[in-house]
Amino acid sequence: MVLNIYTKNYPMIIRCLTVLTLFYAHSASPQGKNLNPSPDSLKGKDFDYIFSHIEDPDTPEAKRYYYMKAFVIKAKAEKNYRELSEGYKNYVHFGSEKDWMKYADSMVSAAKYTRDNSIIGGAYLSKGIAHYGHKELAKALDYYLIADSYISKTQDQYLIYKAKYNIAQIKHLLGYYDEAIVLLKDCILFLKNEDKHGYLDAMHSLGLCYNKAGDFGDASAINKQGILESAKLRQPEMIAYFTLAEGINQCDMQNYGAAIKTIASVLHKIPDHDFGNRTVGLFHIGKSYWMLGREDEAIQYFQKVDKAYSNNNYIRPDLREAYELMITYYKERGNVEAHLHYIEVLLEVDKRLYKTFWYLQGKIAKEYDTKELQREKSKIEHMLARRKENETIFAVTIVFLVILTATLIVRHIKARKNFRRKYDLLLQKLEASQKPKSRDDENLDINEDAVLSILGQLRKFEESKKFLDKNLNQTKLAVQFDTNTTYLSKIIVHHRGKKFPEYINDLRIDYIAQRIRDEKILRKYNNKALAEEAGFTSTPRFVNAFFAKTGITPTFFIEQLIRDETIAISNGT
Repeated sequence: MVLNIYTKNYPMIIRCLTVLTLFYAHSASPQGKNLNPSPDSLKGKDFDYIFSHIEDPDTPEAKRYYYMKAFVIKAKAEKNYRELSEGYKNYVHFGSEKDWMKYADSMVSAAKYTRDNSIIGGAYLSKGIAHYGHKELAKALDYYLIADSYISKTQDQYLIYKAKYNIAQIKHLLGYYDEAIVLLKDCILFLKNEDKHGYLDAMHSLGLCYNKAGDFGDASAINKQGILESAKLRQPEMIAYFTLAEGINQCDMQNYGAAIKTIASVLHKIPDHDFGNRTVGLFHIGKSYWMLGREDEAIQYFQKVDKAYSNNNYIRPDLREAYELMITYYKERGNVEAHLHYIEVLLEVDKRLYKTFWYLQGKIAKEYDTKELQREKSKIEHMLARRKENETIFAVTIVFLVILTATLIVRHIKARKNFRRKYDLLLQKLEASQKPKSRDDENLDINEDAVLSILGQLRKFEESKKFLDKNLNQTKLAVQFDTNTTYLSKIIVHHRGKKFPEYINDLRIDYIAQRIRDEKILRKYNNKALAEEAGFTSTPRFVNAFFAKTGITPTFFIEQLIRDETIAISNGT
């Protein structure tokens, strides 16, 4: 199993705790304060003997608890706090999930009695891992940092870098990619000659961080190096993980054909139990097919993502997009039941994501927000209820729905064609960068010098992009131009052919549309972020202004730009 954020939490925890067992101890009794005396057969046995039965994979679970209880009793009787801390760690490592947190505090308390920084730091590190397993990521980071403060005072370099590695993983999840990259680079330098598994794991995580940070070139370089190092160190299973990471990187670089080919070549080599990596791979194949316009093929992979969620409760913020695309897919095809089903699943997914990844909510791009989903869900449920109540006219209803669906599809196709025509017109306008034509000023009833002065200031205002000021209004601009709002309004209407609000909105829309066309990074922004860039005070105002100016939505504009570029690349143009 690979130690990275694409894997399910539980295998990662087991791997980390297995390593930590080399330094410390693990666990506590399932009976708490009511521990029974150790059986006579274990009274004379040492801790190594008892622990060998605890860690033996062939030991039945009930018997393993019997040995873990004996371990703690023996440590308490001898007042051996080092072994007592290790005894409680046994429950964190080998116990059930409910034991992870139940005995974490006891483990730390016992460790503190030893006054040994290495043992105390190891206990806090294990406690952080337990919180990580419960998806309490902020708490996990807090305890990792406490662990690091103790471990850094020791000479145990291997443990020091294990703490750094775990801190880097949380930094990655929290979106602090630059900080995670620095930590992982240090880990790689140390682990290269110390632990080939840890070395490759850290390198793999570094590539993932580069990808999330948008440094796709560095991500590709690390993935390539990881494949070579995996072969050199005879770790063939890691070759598949680095290759998978590179396929995902290609998808994010919009090289969709390469992404599909790369991911598909290794997906079967990812173990079945590692459903986290398999699910992420399936999603990126589906997304690549979708962006290539092959939506029917894409939907099959998104359904596999949903199956992974249903079977394993596995979901991440970036996988949310699969449900949005399935909702769009079935809505456009008039499949009411599937449309409703995936709305309900997405609402459930959002609750789970908010609970686990609340700190990333502002960074998650959402085509459908909760209120919109609830409205659409209620609408569909109401329609289905009415259909059920009117079973006597079922056949007529079906015919009506078929006709309605066909009409909607025809309208949708026409609308798409109309949107495409308006999209082409927008690109032509951006290419032409047409300037407003001059007009006759005789009917303005304003001094000619005043008109020329204001027009000159308007040109400077437009060229300097001062229309991006969110606090801008007509009164404020008139003061800046040393004129009054009446003159300013008349001149803008006469020479720009529009009223002041429309004039400002159009300047902002032309500006952001040009940037979206020229700067690929902006195509990854959601509408809220684009509104900020364009100087709008709210997302709805931005979307409405964009549509009023261009006749299309920002989402459609970005989608068409990406598709056009993809087709151009596929055709070699």
